[in-house]
Amino acid sequence: MEYLVTMTTHVPDGTPEQAVQDVRTREARHSAELAAQGHLLRLWRPPLQPGEWRSLGLFAAAGDQRLEDVLASMPLRVWRTDEVTPLAPHPNDPDPNDPAPAAGTAPAGAGANGKGSEFLVTVTVAVPPGTAAQTVADTDASEAQQAHDLAAQGHLIRLWTLPGAGRALGLWRARDAGQLHEVLSSLPVAPWSAVDITPLSPHPSDPAILRPPAVA
Repeated sequence: MEYLVTMTTHVPDGTPEQAVQDVRTREARHSAELAAQGHLLRLWRPPLQPGEWRSLGLFAAAGDQRLEDVLASMPLRVWRTDEVTPLAPHPNDPDPNDPAPAAGTAPAGAGANGKGSEFLVTVTVAVPPGTAAQTVADTDASEAQQAHDLAAQGHLIRLWTLPGAGRALGLWRARDAGQLHEVLSSLPVAPWSAVDITPLSPHPSDPAILRPPAVA
């Protein structure tokens, strides 16, 4: 099972800087170990206020208790609070076994390798009352095809179902926020959707940076 974890750290006042650096060094080393074990899949920094220390992590674990064991093993947990969101499979999630986009077809943006930006996008779909069932079915089919096409273009990286009716979380890639809005507006369910976008910055311990995927 996969989880999105918002990790917020509050270092106690008066903590020596050397102690903070020691914990951060151990955290980075342990993050690499968790990535090697398949528990830590991705790690990002969301927009931060001055002095704020927060990260977003994509984790995998065999259930809630195993995830808690993983999070509790991280050195920064002594100063950190974690907010966990369980992620369920989505039928339009791109197949990780599909080949990577051919040269020239991917967008000018690949957040994991420093060439562009990644975004987490929460979409809540509310079908207007009275919409015909066939219209909903046709829109869902068009949405699945468009998701497949956008994945092939390198825009849609992952897609999960969130708790709550009609909610989904996507990891998207685009040149910038403007291009992302254009991409999201092209989705067939866009007229029925409320969208919340979180721009992501690279994290030095992100497994995708430490071990980028091999290029065929």
